Amino acid sequence: MDIAAITLDLDNTLWPIEPVIARAEERLDAWLKIHCPRAAAAYPVTAMRELRERVAAENPRLAHDFTAQRRLSLQHALLPNGYTQSHVDAAFDEFHAARNEVECYADTVPALERLAARFPLVSLSNGNADLCRIGLDRFFRFSISARECGAGKPAPAIFQAACEGLRLSARAVLHVGDDAELDVAGAHAAGLPSAWVNRHGLTWTGAVPPHIVVRNLNELADRLLQPIADSAGVGILA
Repeated sequence: MDIAAITLDLDNTLWPIEPVIARAEERLDAWLKIHCPRAAAAYPVTAMRELRERVAAENPRLAHDFTAQRRLSLQHALLPNGYTQSHVDAAFDEFHAARNEVECYADTVPALERLAARFPLVSLSNGNADLCRIGLDRFFRFSISARECGAGKPAPAIFQAACEGLRLSARAVLHVGDDAELDVAGAHAAGLPSAWVNRHGLTWTGAVPPHIVVRNLNELADRLLQPIADSAGVGILA
């Protein structure tokens, strides 16, 4: 492959997301107990999680917009209990601040430093992480979220938006991510080659395999930056 740029997924590729969301939910609950106790009593952590899942199911138009889903869930929880939109906004801000307190995998920053020195990097995420808050924005030319794009992975539109922003053809942009459907199949549908970050030693079960399989981002950097001695390049399934 002749790779000129890289797009990267964020959640579960640069950091594990499950513990982040669990902490953010606990932080939100603690905030509600102080500032909106009636809502906190009606919607403890488990009930708030179920509310958000129900809101998401009832509003498929918001499938690409986790921020809107969360805000709407908070409106359902707070407004009927006598609180205002300003409480909703403040509650979301508390959740979102905690959502951006991530702990990167040990390989993330070293690999980003190496990759960014050679390739333009673009973040491509269905989530609502803020790379400026997290402190990783310096590695990326720009970021595209599903919310901004109006469609999330695996829809081709979000991959195409990255290629347009880079002014490169799809075949020149490698997409890197952990999810077989959202990242690998989505990239292929949009014409991008893919790299699957398989941190947990899973067996590939998809129809079309990724072009590259690595266990972590340092391994990806090794594969992409090492001198290529044969005509096969880096497009070899590991």
